[in-house]
Amino acid sequence: MKIGMKILPFLLISFSLIFIKCKDDDFIDIPTELNIPPPVELNLNPALVEEGKTTFRFNTYGDEAFWSGALELDKAILGEANGGFGQGVSPNTALSLGLKVDAEALPQSVVDDIIAGEIDLDDPATTVALLNLNAVLGVIGNFDDQGNLSSVGITCALCHSTVDNSFTSGIGSRLDGWPNRDLNVGAIIAATNTTPLAELLGTDIPTVDNVLNNWGRGRFPGGLLLDGIVTTSDGTLAPVTLIPAAFGLQGINPVSYTGFSDLRSWANFVAVVELGGQGNYFDPRLNDPDQFPIAVARGSFDVQVDEDLVTPKLDGLQQYIQSLLAPKPEEGSFDEVAAIRGQYLFNGKAQCISCHSGAAFADNILRTPEEVGIDDFEASRSPTGKYRTPPLRGLFAKAQGGYFHDGRFPALSDVVSHYDDHFDLELTTEEQNDLVEYLNAL
Repeated sequence: MKIGMKILPFLLISFSLIFIKCKDDDFIDIPTELNIPPPVELNLNPALVEEGKTTFRFNTYGDEAFWSGALELDKAILGEANGGFGQGVSPNTALSLGLKVDAEALPQSVVDDIIAGEIDLDDPATTVALLNLNAVLGVIGNFDDQGNLSSVGITCALCHSTVDNSFTSGIGSRLDGWPNRDLNVGAIIAATNTTPLAELLGTDIPTVDNVLNNWGRGRFPGGLLLDGIVTTSDGTLAPVTLIPAAFGLQGINPVSYTGFSDLRSWANFVAVVELGGQGNYFDPRLNDPDQFPIAVARGSFDVQVDEDLVTPKLDGLQQYIQSLLAPKPEEGSFDEVAAIRGQYLFNGKAQCISCHSGAAFADNILRTPEEVGIDDFEASRSPTGKYRTPPLRGLFAKAQGGYFHDGRFPALSDVVSHYDDHFDLELTTEEQNDLVEYLNAL
């Protein structure tokens, strides 16, 4: 009894010291439920949002001059049998290339005929008919007075929309803002007249076609038309960036994998420099013949046109993109109990919140490749030389093709493992799994 009385004061003092240390330094509320904050709320103009929706889906900004005038995409679609060249692009071929069809644009009679097998889906003429219905996402057909396809243009929806496959694979209701990771942009361009690209890049057509056919699905190298780089320092084909999502950008600035610019300026850049739209664009950062020789050769740093078809559409386009909320994961698609534990780790031991903070799950800070723990290949192709913190909402809809700008990490578990190693977090296997479940819940 006397020994016990002597030990008791020491135990009380030790407990008090431990409690004080935890309270001062390490105390974090352990969650008992999943608490995901609502997205950033923006004060958007409904009329501009609706205008931007039409722009996003159907406006080509006059880029037919590039896609039809230079690359002759319209003739590649028609095929030799219909007055073009090559075998043409039938609906089945288009679907195999990842192009999507808006089922809601199809008249009921067409739907019935498809179901009955009375429409030839191996005939390029059927693709032309679908273009006449404005049913192919992101590809707009223009027709002459006789109903013949005269040109085609490309819109934002080609890469940044897909469908829910509610009719069949590749055909369904639109999902604007979702990256089309099925789309084989390179193979589509390779089917056109690639002579202008070969001349621009200073190489031969077989080389261009080989590069295009090796891009892979869901990928497009935005830097190619700035620097012309197609290989790494060791001579292997350069990794190609994944098509990014256009949803969940509320509170996000700057945009693109490397934080190229704000949303409005980025949309301007894509419309004019990447898609070939007829609009004004100015960015003196691109006037660098060492870093951006192709941009300098094309004059991409200062584009001025007589009739600007892009700038008047940018306000509405920006507002529509900012209205596209990230999709929520389906109930039962993740382990909620594990996600609750992962939430605790996200805000504590794993240190994720130090970068992925706030309702946007991103701090809008650009970081060096060394900070991220990856190479600088893609960052060096941007005026920033850095990578932005990516927003985390709707990760399940970005999963196809992998994670990070080039899909180098096949699964979220690989991302978590990378940062566990890079920051010496010493997460257990169970903790890493819990963190993945939380990310799946966002």
